[in-house]
Amino acid sequence: MTSVRRLARDSSIVAWRNLLNLRRTPGSVIAALVQPVMFVLLLAYVFGGSLGGADYRTFLMGGIFAQAVTFNSAFTALGLANDMDKGIVDRFRSLPMPRMAVLLGRTMSDLLMSTVTLVVTTLCGLLVGWRIGASAGDAVLAYLLILLFAFAMSWVGAAIGLIARSVEVAQSAGLLWLFPVTFVSSAFVSTHTMPGPLRAVAEWNPVSATATAVRDLFGNPAPSGVPVSDAWPVVHALPYALGCACLITGVFMLLALTRFRRVTLG
Repeated sequence: MTSVRRLARDSSIVAWRNLLNLRRTPGSVIAALVQPVMFVLLLAYVFGGSLGGADYRTFLMGGIFAQAVTFNSAFTALGLANDMDKGIVDRFRSLPMPRMAVLLGRTMSDLLMSTVTLVVTTLCGLLVGWRIGASAGDAVLAYLLILLFAFAMSWVGAAIGLIARSVEVAQSAGLLWLFPVTFVSSAFVSTHTMPGPLRAVAEWNPVSATATAVRDLFGNPAPSGVPVSDAWPVVHALPYALGCACLITGVFMLLALTRFRRVTLG
């Protein structure tokens, strides 16, 4: 129990340090907040007119929420790679603190940033006509699911940042996988228009499951005329999204911790 308390305390201290450090890099904060707003406006008004108008803007927001927190994983990769590059991690290593606290502190601080991103994205969605058509309990569950997925994605970013070990490589690697993962999905369009193999990938994509589950919880159905897949991950989007988030967290947490031990011992 003492070790758990110590981990929680040290992780909180590292997370607070990371948040304070954001004052030196306001550009990253602005980018994290402007990016989802840009995608909302771009997809809602540039492409939305040909995809369903107001109904599409309502449908769009579930995908935007999933995409926004997925893209935030790039900031986790950059932040951790920057700490490695500047020797901050070496200083942490010399302190009597659990190694896990460094990684957990990073993901905790980035989870708070994802929360702020969700608030900004929600306000932007309300401005373009998006509304919650379900109960308050379902809406709260939807936001909790998004934050759980954000936490999972931050561990992907942590693993990438530790493998890259330099800011330049982390910046490229942290963004390289984001576009195919978010766009080869049902976040913005129906998977029915995709070729067979690509459609299967999109239907089983955790981003698709999260977006679909969030839409169901918010009460945001697909626009009329847009076919809905009957694939298992779509029909059972909520349990599949929860399972994916937990699995991604467990796998990449282990990968990041293993890599962190090798880096700090090497």
